[in-house]
Amino acid sequence: MSESTRTTTTKKDLIDRIAEETNQKRTVVKMTVQSFLDNVIKELGDGRRLEFRDFGVFEIRERAARVAQNPRTLERVPVPAKKTVKFKIGRLMREALEEHEIEIVE
Repeated sequence: MSESTRTTTTKKDLIDRIAEETNQKRTVVKMTVQSFLDNVIKELGDGRRLEFRDFGVFEIRERAARVAQNPRTLERVPVPAKKTVKFKIGRLMREALEEHEIEIVE
């Protein structure tokens, strides 16, 4: 897909689609989606791993402290350790995306 044909799907777009597909009120779907997202954030914030079988796994990874180099001045700069969120794609999602000729890079 070229850069010019890419589009963004927003949370609102997903809420509208789910409400239509499930014949539920949009307000109920919105509360459910927001609760789901809030709980994902809470679990990750508490250091827990989230596994959605065949979809993928979210987990916190610690990146070690390191020394980087400023490309302009060539000065060495210490970069502190930090935590990041890693997502590992699940089997069914991988297969579905490969059917759409989307390359998975891990």
